[in-house]
Amino acid sequence: MPSKPKLKPRTKPAEERREDLMNSAERLFLEQGVGATTIEQITTGADVAKGTFYLHFSSKEDVLEALRNRFIASLLENIRQAVDKKKEDDWEGRLAAWCKACVSAYLDAARLHHVVFYEVPPPTREGLTNNVIIDYLTDLLAGGARAKAWSVTSPRLTAVFLFSAFHGVIVEEMTSEKRVSKARLAGEISAHFFRTLGM
Repeated sequence: MPSKPKLKPRTKPAEERREDLMNSAERLFLEQGVGATTIEQITTGADVAKGTFYLHFSSKEDVLEALRNRFIASLLENIRQAVDKKKEDDWEGRLAAWCKACVSAYLDAARLHHVVFYEVPPPTREGLTNNVIIDYLTDLLAGGARAKAWSVTSPRLTAVFLFSAFHGVIVEEMTSEKRVSKARLAGEISAHFFRTLGM
């Protein structure tokens, strides 16, 4: 007797629904801006009932915060993968990989970065001094200092300084009419990092 075909679940898991809503919101925010996007458009794009939105988010601002967190998590994962490809004792290579991965990720998602961080700014500026990207850079600088690859008395302060400088250069590049190649920009930023560290 043939077995009965397995029926597909009628509803998606909650996490998938949340991702669908975020993807729909991201697409609409990029196409028409945050202000012009309605929650109804987001739910229609995600193919869910309007009430489902409120099971996951309280407002458009809440979705924006989730998109910011996803942007940062994706950036961190790209950095980790790039740095991990370098030998553990290749501190110069690991720091250059941090720069290259950051440059690529930011410039590849320049429009999304603008929408989620500038069109409707976060409630605080804490991210410029306290975020997981700076935490990772702090650990990288501390590891290189322990290995005597460079001399850093305060890895945290140096990481905040370097990230803030990096972020300023990236924002300027995003808005520039004359773009340089990602490889060239990453190389120039790396060179400044190395000089700051006395290399």
